[in-house]
Amino acid sequence: MVVGAGAREHALAVALAKTADVVVTPGNDGIAAHGITCVATPATELSGDLFVIGPERPLVDGLADHLRAQGKVVVGPGSDGAALEGSKAYLKSFLAAADVATAAYGTFSDEASALAFLATMSPPYVIKTDGLAAGKGVLVTSDFDEAVRDVRDKLSGASFGSAGTTVVIEEALNGEECSLLVLCDGTDVVALAPAQDFKRVGEANTGANTGGMGAFAPMPAMTPVLVDEVMARIVTPTLHELRRRGIDFRGVLYAGVMLTSGGAKLLEYNVRFGDPETEVLAPLYGDDLFELLLRVGEGRLRGVTLAPTGAAVTVVLASHGYPQSPRTGDVIAGLGVDGQLATPLEGVTVYHAGTRRDDGGRFVTAGGRVLAITGVGETIAVARRRAYAGAALVTFEGSVMRDDIAVGVV
Repeated sequence: MVVGAGAREHALAVALAKTADVVVTPGNDGIAAHGITCVATPATELSGDLFVIGPERPLVDGLADHLRAQGKVVVGPGSDGAALEGSKAYLKSFLAAADVATAAYGTFSDEASALAFLATMSPPYVIKTDGLAAGKGVLVTSDFDEAVRDVRDKLSGASFGSAGTTVVIEEALNGEECSLLVLCDGTDVVALAPAQDFKRVGEANTGANTGGMGAFAPMPAMTPVLVDEVMARIVTPTLHELRRRGIDFRGVLYAGVMLTSGGAKLLEYNVRFGDPETEVLAPLYGDDLFELLLRVGEGRLRGVTLAPTGAAVTVVLASHGYPQSPRTGDVIAGLGVDGQLATPLEGVTVYHAGTRRDDGGRFVTAGGRVLAITGVGETIAVARRRAYAGAALVTFEGSVMRDDIAVGVV
């Protein structure tokens, strides 16, 4: 049972379906077209051997707790573990207790104190809303006046309602960013291949922050030595602190890490599979994913070693106006009745993020991020060529796409 309705859940379902029967709740029209069962029934009313919860909101709201209380095996932390993503202020205090390296910061609920602290910082300025904001709650800007406006809008509730009435202002870290997703079974951990995602809407990392415009994996710059460093300096102390607090974390601990000149530092934790990282990671573990995640839920990761196969690149096609005011209802050309490329290409899969079928059976845009087109191959360069070849075959009015995902990576 996969819980969620986006491209992440589509990618998980496709990989799990290689060795298991899969049901997605609620899913979407593109997942259903791909031959995977989608139902509107709430997860708490379903039965299955394994429940994989995709989005952060149900985790923060305690869905995993409810499912485990019913005796079900779940990949996803309870609400206590999910607080690492649910509140950035809580995360910062947790990291201090765990002695995990992160950016210097201040947490504020009143405007005067926040702006006084902001005035002591050097650009670029980083302002984060405390609560969940669908990946859009972070502003990074070198414009002091823009930073001031953002602080005021967040604290007033104008930007993100109650999710934004506390802000975290922190120093900007310089370096290369990596997404390291770590499977945790409450005691033992196994790291997936390091990935890199692209959060800005524009080329060369310009424009507004988004939920992610593309990704690739494995990330060559994240060497085994650096992975070991992150595990030792960031992940292991985090797990020790979780256990000290009596938190049984079974799921995905997604470490957003900056590789700085002073070593790896944590930018943030997510407590679930990343999006779009899952669209590049799931294909690399497809044949083993069900057994692997079952071990996570049952606490049986000890002794597991992972060997991803090949490489993958994902290119996101987003709606006109994304991320500020995405337009919906535009007809998507280039897809077949199964929601995949009408002209299939080797090594290319289309994952549906924000689509629906109209009354005529055509796929139309129904969200900000519309499609995640993933190419797989022996190398990043091959996977990239395939992903962009696939993206070139899909069109809709006003589509937004970055042309530089994984450019120059071999």
